[in-house]
Amino acid sequence: MPTNKQRRVAAQRRLQRQLERRAELARRRRRNLLVVVTVAAVALVAGAVALVAGLGGDDDPGAEAATSSSSAAAEATAAPATTNADGTVACTYAPDTSGNTDLVDAGTPPDPAATPATGTVALLMSTSQGEIPLTLDRAKAPCAAASFVHLAQQQFFDGSPCHREVNAESFGVLQCGDPTGTGQGGPTYKFAEEVTPETTYPRGTIAMANSGTPGSTGSQFFLVFTDSQLPPDYTVVGTVDEAGLAVLDTIAAAGNDGSFEPSPGGGAPNLPVTIDSMTVVA
Repeated sequence: MPTNKQRRVAAQRRLQRQLERRAELARRRRRNLLVVVTVAAVALVAGAVALVAGLGGDDDPGAEAATSSSSAAAEATAAPATTNADGTVACTYAPDTSGNTDLVDAGTPPDPAATPATGTVALLMSTSQGEIPLTLDRAKAPCAAASFVHLAQQQFFDGSPCHREVNAESFGVLQCGDPTGTGQGGPTYKFAEEVTPETTYPRGTIAMANSGTPGSTGSQFFLVFTDSQLPPDYTVVGTVDEAGLAVLDTIAAAGNDGSFEPSPGGGAPNLPVTIDSMTVVA
């Protein structure tokens, strides 16, 4: 029979093995938790990047390759606006040379060298779901406002669908402004973004989409119905009034069909939205 000393030694060995097993299990749990947290963080970042990337207008895969080879030229020609002595600004509307076949020629805004940079412009966006009054801010984004007014006067938006809706918790927008309805269309010109590091996108904002490269703003815009967490890369051109937000809320409540999931996110509105007309009111 084992002696008391031998039993104590055996018990100590069993205890040591138990402690080692517990330590190993604890290490595994910490490792698994780290993996889960890392995967979740990567998924969250990827999702946010995908959603934001989806706001880029005119950015089909074929156009992306063309843009990369001409980005230096695009940045040089689509220069930021400069302020004139009389308070107007000089805007540059550069030809889009990407080769995108979904572009529609509507000319360019008149007299870009003396673009008004004060006051507001009221527009009425009549849609298949109701009227959405818009107010453009010339002081905040004179070049974008001038382009928006020009395209409205050319009936560029009339008959076009709002092709994408996103209904995320911190990102809710209705994206419109592509006459082809593909998400790749726009005018035959592009221009520089009018942003600052402090640019934000609260509910009621009208902002311009772009392809993700500097100087690539066109005609596509998005109406924000949920305070949205976005990088300050998209020109804020104006606001939607309360009556328009009520229409947007009805559209948003119906959700989207998920046709753009998982990337860039969202989908076509479940309540189809067509811009019947975009009219300059005042």
